[in-house]
Amino acid sequence: MTNVDDDDDKEWLFLGGFRSDIPLERPSLNSPRLKLIDALIWWAREMENHKRRILIFFLVVAVINGEPIVPALCFFGDSVMDAGNNNYLTTLLRANFLPYGRDFVDHKPTGRFCNGKLAIDYTAEYLGFDTYPPPYLSRPSNGTLLLTGANFASAGSGYYEGTALIYQAISLRRQLAYYKDWQNRVTEMVGREKANAIFSGGIHILSAGSSDFLQNYYINPFLNRVYSVAQFSDILMASFATFVQGLYDAGVRRFGVITLPPAGCLPAAITIFNWGSNTCMQRLNDDAMIFNNKLNETSQNMVVRFPDLKIVVFDIYKPLLAMVTTPGDRGFCESRKGCCGTGTLETSLLCNERSIGTCPNATGYVFWDGFHPSDTANQLLAQSLLAQGIPLIS
Repeated sequence: MTNVDDDDDKEWLFLGGFRSDIPLERPSLNSPRLKLIDALIWWAREMENHKRRILIFFLVVAVINGEPIVPALCFFGDSVMDAGNNNYLTTLLRANFLPYGRDFVDHKPTGRFCNGKLAIDYTAEYLGFDTYPPPYLSRPSNGTLLLTGANFASAGSGYYEGTALIYQAISLRRQLAYYKDWQNRVTEMVGREKANAIFSGGIHILSAGSSDFLQNYYINPFLNRVYSVAQFSDILMASFATFVQGLYDAGVRRFGVITLPPAGCLPAAITIFNWGSNTCMQRLNDDAMIFNNKLNETSQNMVVRFPDLKIVVFDIYKPLLAMVTTPGDRGFCESRKGCCGTGTLETSLLCNERSIGTCPNATGYVFWDGFHPSDTANQLLAQSLLAQGIPLIS
């Protein structure tokens, strides 16, 4: 029997538990949606068989119907999620200038901390959306864009209220308040019944914690001398639980949270905290694992508390660590330095058009700047997130 593991130019689709006897030619048209499906079908070969079948099923449904798999996407958190909210704030953490965005649509900066797309942008494409959830503070003139979700994330934000205060970012508490404002706007447009279906059926994803550690805890003696990493993580977990409950009370039933990355492998972290070395700082990676373990435990407790709430903890630690430690296996040539400037420290205002040494092509770089993945790395991370997030779309 031919299946998706065969190395030929045809794929056999397994739709749920039913086999289709119609071979699907690899898409060769220029349709962006077909190109995405084409790439993901081939990538899906690396997944476990049952997950692969489920993933391909939903992707094919998206192509056939031409509609998103879920009604809405909402994003919360920090700079790896921020699509431009900080453009509207008085903060030094901004990315609305070149070379940020040089490989994005129209080659213009938007406020994304990347040369191109964020992982969540690719995720939106894979799920069938034709547009990306707009930054909520942008107040898009076309209000119907908000019907498919919004982005509430803010660079410099975190679970710890004080982190957002230091960097004049939007705290999680404020992001939740903005989310409820968004709900009110959606309800006014479509009515309560349809709005509730959007809220409960939409996927909500949070990524936070990196700023709490790298931009606060590690450099703040008022924190690191008072709390151990485990104790500080417990404080962050209390904030996380409060945030999830706030979403649940607002009608959210599909929620994903992203773990901390291998913080000790970020170029700027190596430069600042492991000075004189070109290797990952294991202590920071160990701290990230302590946090991630607590995040998994807290999420499991939330599921027990709210049985009708689907929660997926997206592991970004392992896939990013693999890119850093074995870059050649994934098509990268540089994983110690970012593309922007010297690649060892620059981010935000330090990564600008006058930065000396910026690479002409970031495709082979795991990192774009000192803290953030490149467009290429984000695409691979999005594929991993999609596979892990099957419970949220099934």
